[in-house]
Amino acid sequence: MESFASSMSRLFFVVAMGLLALSIVEGLVNVAGYTIMRGTYSAGRLLELAALLLIFVMAVVMRQVRDELRRRST
Repeated sequence: MESFASSMSRLFFVVAMGLLALSIVEGLVNVAGYTIMRGTYSAGRLLELAALLLIFVMAVVMRQVRDELRRRST
């Protein structure tokens, strides 16, 4: 289970960074009057999705740190 959580955490981190990059590009393109996502998702919504995934990643990493500290203290 630990390896599954670790791999999902890494996957979500990569996806979140991709969404962040897409959000930045979408915002810059919108300034020029164009769109990449064709109105499906705004740059702000993409940024929110990236933040949501990063919150999950932080929770998993903090849990792994807690478990490792407990393991070392015993």
